[in-house]
Formats: sequence, C-alpha cells, structure tokens
Amino acid sequence: MSRIQSTFSALAAANKKALVTFITAGDPAPDLTVPLLHALVAGGVDILELGVPFSDPMAEGPVIQRACERALKFNVSTHDVLDYVREFRQTNTTTPVVLMGYANPIERFGVDAFIAAAKEAGVDGTIVVDYPPEECEEFSQKMQAQGLDPIFLLAPTSTEERIMQVAKVSSGFCYYVSLKGVTGAANIDIVEVAARIAAIRKHVKLPIGVGFGIRDGATAKAVSEVADAVVIGSRIIQELENTPRERAVEAVQAFVADIRKALDA
Repeated sequence: MSRIQSTFSALAAANKKALVTFITAGDPAPDLTVPLLHALVAGGVDILELGVPFSDPMAEGPVIQRACERALKFNVSTHDVLDYVREFRQTNTTTPVVLMGYANPIERFGVDAFIAAAKEAGVDGTIVVDYPPEECEEFSQKMQAQGLDPIFLLAPTSTEERIMQVAKVSSGFCYYVSLKGVTGAANIDIVEVAARIAAIRKHVKLPIGVGFGIRDGATAKAVSEVADAVVIGSRIIQELENTPRERAVEAVQAFVADIRKALDA
C-alpha cells in the first residue's frame, strides 16, 4: 500500500477528509520550499502537491503562472525539486508528496530516469496535466511498478469514456477539477460538483479530491461533504505573495490550520 493509499485509509477510519495543498517549488525563494512543506504539514495538511516549475503552465491561472515565473528566475529545475523532496524526507517519512506539473520536463529528464529518481527521492505520485490517460498506460504501469501513484484529472466536461480510462490507469486518488477554466477561478457549484462526483464514482473506486476554486474554510467544508479530499493551491500562493518573506512560513501554516479546523468541524 502506497503512502497515499494508507493516508486515505487512515483518514477514512477516523471519519476525516484529506486536506491537499499545492505550492510551486522554488517560490517565493528556493530556501523556503522545504520549510513551507513542513509548515503545511504542521498546519494539518495530509498530502503535499509540489509544483515543478514550467514556462508554459497551461492549466494555471495568473497566480500560479506568476509562481512558476518566480521559481524559474531562480533556475529551479526538476533535479532541484527532487532535492527538496529528499531534504523534506530527512525528517518526514510519512506525509505523501505528489509532484504536479507538465510532460515536457519529464520527457526531457527521460521517463524511466524520472521515475527512478522520483522513487529514490521519496516522491509518492505525479499529476501530469498534459498526459492524457488514453496515452499513459505504459507510464502508469512503470510508475505503479515502483510503488508510485499516477494521478489523473477529470473535469466537468469529461466523458464517461474518459472517466473509465482514468479508472483503468490511475491510482492513489482521482483529482476532479471543479470548474471549467484555470486554477484560481471562483464560484464552485456544490450541487453540480456532487452530481459529477456521483457519476465518477460509478467507475472510479479511488478517493476523489476536488480542486480549483477552493479559497476558504466554508467552501472547503462544503466540498468535503461530497468528496474525499479538498485541494487548495492558488489561495496559498496568494498568501505567499501578500506576506513579507520573513513571515511567509508562519502565514501559510496559520492559513491551512484554519482550513483544517473548518474541515474537522
């Protein structure tokens, strides 16, 4: 059982929902990445998504695009991201870490070399936005052979055929994008989300996390009533943008602690 699977099993046994958070590696500065990961865990986060900086993050809104631009100014590479995970693992061997990003850096690294390096560093899974599940059976098999979880996105526009394909190739959890559009959008329709998740559950037996547009405790709580996990990214990046560097780690921990409190209420 992978770290992601065991995390969801433990949460289900405790009748709790998973809090999943995203930050971009290297943003707002490379030396803050590992402290931020630890602060997120201290604030109550169950699964960490660590973004791999990329120059053309097509699924991201302006907030995460800016985070990628800031990280790339520091020349943060995929190798650097793996180094951050290795450092994090020196003192945390239990919290799952999922790398989220795009195909280009993986292809440039080499798929087999990337999977081996990710495994060695202590990564637990990947979300590759532009790897369509129909073309990823071999990648998924190679990931799962190393005990890593390939996680795929589903959207409001996903067909039943796409849902079935994701069910076939994914593991860990399924990431449902609650909105048409990019990260950081607003106005989630909980009724629509509930209906879509019910349709997904007909085929996907994994836990389902919902992301895009979750910005506060009330929305997180509402989403958690119909999903197994809530995913927050852009709002955390905004917290980093609006907080002086010396208080960034403290501010992020306090923000996610409030979300955790709302989820557990």
